[in-house]
Amino acid sequence: MRPIIELCVNNVHQGTDQLMKRLAALPEVDVIEYGCLGNCGECFLFPYAYVNGEIVAAETAEQLYDVIMEQVREIQAWEQPDAD
Repeated sequence: MRPIIELCVNNVHQGTDQLMKRLAALPEVDVIEYGCLGNCGECFLFPYAYVNGEIVAAETAEQLYDVIMEQVREIQAWEQPDAD
């Protein structure tokens, strides 16, 4: 199952609009943009997203990309069958 990344359209002032475009170009994830994710406090303070339903945040959109990709790698590693 491909990881699902959810972004809030109201968080674009944090630079997540470019982040969304970058993530949407990746074949290994699904990106969904919502009008509001209901986290107004976080949305106002810093860039954030949900990765498979878990909130992830960072100080900048570039750092958020790195955090998201780390989560994606962890999800993919968890789903990989053992080579034994």
